[in-house]
Amino acid sequence: MSVKVIHPGLLTTIQDLGRFGSQKFGVIVSGAMDPISLRVANLLVGNFEGEGALEITLLGTTLQFGSDQLIAITGGDLQPTIDGEKAPMWRPLLIRKGSILKFKSAITGCRAYVAFAGGIEVPEVLGSKSTYLRAAIGGIQGRALRKGDEFTCGNYSTISLAFVQQLDKMKNHFTWSVNFSEFFSFDKTQTVRVLQGSEFNHFDKASQHVFFSDSYTLTTEADRMGYRLDGKQLDLTKKFELLSEGVTYGTIQVPSNGQPIILMVDRQTTGGYPKIGQVISVDLPRLAQLQPKAKILFKETTLEQAEAELINQEIMLNELALGIRMKALHR
Repeated sequence: MSVKVIHPGLLTTIQDLGRFGSQKFGVIVSGAMDPISLRVANLLVGNFEGEGALEITLLGTTLQFGSDQLIAITGGDLQPTIDGEKAPMWRPLLIRKGSILKFKSAITGCRAYVAFAGGIEVPEVLGSKSTYLRAAIGGIQGRALRKGDEFTCGNYSTISLAFVQQLDKMKNHFTWSVNFSEFFSFDKTQTVRVLQGSEFNHFDKASQHVFFSDSYTLTTEADRMGYRLDGKQLDLTKKFELLSEGVTYGTIQVPSNGQPIILMVDRQTTGGYPKIGQVISVDLPRLAQLQPKAKILFKETTLEQAEAELINQEIMLNELALGIRMKALHR
């Protein structure tokens, strides 16, 4: 079961849920920018949630299939088509041998995910298939997809086979899809909930107020490593020396120019800028889907509320996984 890259698009990489356990050695986690879309895509094709998939950014990739293949497309709407016809998203989809899957430019969101039944067969590096471009590890030779690349997919699960049989019988016309709005939205203005950072009280009162009351604009300096924002300057009460310490996905640092930077999945493992906030886990997928010039509003929350939101999200994902399994095995 092979897939060939006809056009690589702006930036397309293989990502899973990340490379954990090696940050103490300076190896970053990496992984999907939008882990919810990746997890749902894998569930829809009968894979385990953390399997490697394609992450396609803003402008389209074109793929040709060397055999019939069960896939699912989730995340941002990059106008996917199959042999020139609009391709449905957020549900299982059976692609026939020789067909062309093409993505155009993003209508909503920023990143689309394509999961393949059986997963993408590439070697794991430190327990992950995720591509980390700066270290050139994971994925296909540690780099983005190129024209002419080919990869194969693994064996189908019971759920994968069941969906293939159903789609064959129904001529690829399922009447259902996942309601992604239960997990996040693709609005161009997003309210993002944050916890106070470890240096929050080192910022003056005016800056603390501005941070939680004014909007910030996502600049064009936004990639898998970090998002630079533009808005009112945030000032410290006084300059001080700060030793580098651990940072994570969603940490909001403020460098000397007073403009916040949100660290994303390919961030460094430590940072030395003052940290004014930390985006809560459940809001990270919405951040990942923002395009440049989007507006961001920060809203303070508590650790208890953040934990409750995360637990609720996991409950919904478990219910979704059960529902998809019932759809597959229902005759």
